[in-house]
Amino acid sequence: MSIHVRRKILMRRTKEESEETKNTILNTSIKLFSQKGYSRTTLCEIAKESHVTRGAIYWHFKNKLEIFDALYERLHRPFVQMILEDISKDHPEPLIQLQDICIQLFLDLEKDSHKRQAISLFLIKCDYTGELKAYRRKHNERKTQSMNLFILYFKKAQEKNKISKEENPYLMALSINCYMKGILIEYLSSPESLIAQKDIPKLIKLFFRGIKG
Repeated sequence: MSIHVRRKILMRRTKEESEETKNTILNTSIKLFSQKGYSRTTLCEIAKESHVTRGAIYWHFKNKLEIFDALYERLHRPFVQMILEDISKDHPEPLIQLQDICIQLFLDLEKDSHKRQAISLFLIKCDYTGELKAYRRKHNERKTQSMNLFILYFKKAQEKNKISKEENPYLMALSINCYMKGILIEYLSSPESLIAQKDIPKLIKLFFRGIKG
């Protein structure tokens, strides 16, 4: 094996290990922020729980705020990418298309404990006080971006005469957003939740059945 090939393998391995360390730090941060709250969690505690040095944390993040924002981006970016890929398809039934995406979001949530913790943190436990105020606007802009993507489904449904053109796509997107948020809060709030995981697809289908009349 040539020196050039060995160097490329080493660089790839180093990059993979670096990404693994970064994800470990983020996963540990979700856990500690959820258990203790953002303000009461220190970088020393994150480093200790992650089994890394403080230096390793500073290699990836400037401070605790940057970790917090990275957690939000890790949650938001794949969601947006999934929607963009899905909305680009010429589906004959845009409402069913959106319904299936909403169901898939919950199914993915059930498989990923880190994602559940992250959504619970941002949706239920985080009040954006203190130094987190600076990120309230940024994260609200991300939410608006997601809403705008949902609007596209309803506009496509109108173009295909699946819903009346008199309906307001923004209000319809807002309604499914509020509906799903309510399900999420109830589902994540406690182990004794009124909502069973197996019932979530039925609840979402019930909503879309009402829209289609």
